Amino acid sequence: MKEFYLDSDGIRLHAKLDRPEGAQRGPLCILIHGFTGHMEEDHIVAAKDAMVETGVSVLRVVMYGHGKSGGTFRDHTLYKWVTNALAAVRYAKSLDFVTDLYLCGHSQGGLLTMLVGGMCADDFKAIIPLSPAWMIPEAARKGTVLGAGFDPKHIPDVLGSGGRELSGDYVRVAQTIHVEDEIARYEGPVLIIHGDDDEAVPYSYALKAQKLYKNAKLVTVCGDDHCFTRHLNEMTDALRAFFKEEIH
Repeated sequence: MKEFYLDSDGIRLHAKLDRPEGAQRGPLCILIHGFTGHMEEDHIVAAKDAMVETGVSVLRVVMYGHGKSGGTFRDHTLYKWVTNALAAVRYAKSLDFVTDLYLCGHSQGGLLTMLVGGMCADDFKAIIPLSPAWMIPEAARKGTVLGAGFDPKHIPDVLGSGGRELSGDYVRVAQTIHVEDEIARYEGPVLIIHGDDDEAVPYSYALKAQKLYKNAKLVTVCGDDHCFTRHLNEMTDALRAFFKEEIH
């Protein structure tokens, strides 16, 4: 494992690169956490391990305002995360051992995967949103973030409380994003993994995404929550099966 920092317009992004034992040239997957998350969460580590076991190198990158990366949580926005993800893609493409590139993210990282997948459609052999929170822009336009309501036409300077405050800019940015545009731009394979008892992101959004993508498979983890705490092995089994088919 190699631990280092990536530069994203002057912001240091904490990163770790894990490679299969004895690996030379081969595929790499960029793996991104979710809102309030980090690279060492159980479901992120489990996803990384599953990919490495199937011969895929994994680049975990922590986004702006999270973990050991630069910036403050309060000031993060989806635009900043997109800029961060694009920096990670540039770095991954510069690695001489990479043959094929994949993108995987959980929750807000899953939303990011859907956005960047469309922006960089030619770069990814497949994308893998895990419990993707792609309702965030829609909720922001309706006036709901962090479970609290507000007037979407008169956005407060600060939202939330108890150490999870967000700048109003988070909402202003989110309101401008239309995920369907980027879904339409990505024509490669998509693997969506989602628990049907997700308390944070309605399962209906997984069903909707599957219908909108041109080439999507949905793996439903029955009875599981947002972070796959009940049936983590089913999420990782789905990743293993996907990459075994992709690579072998």
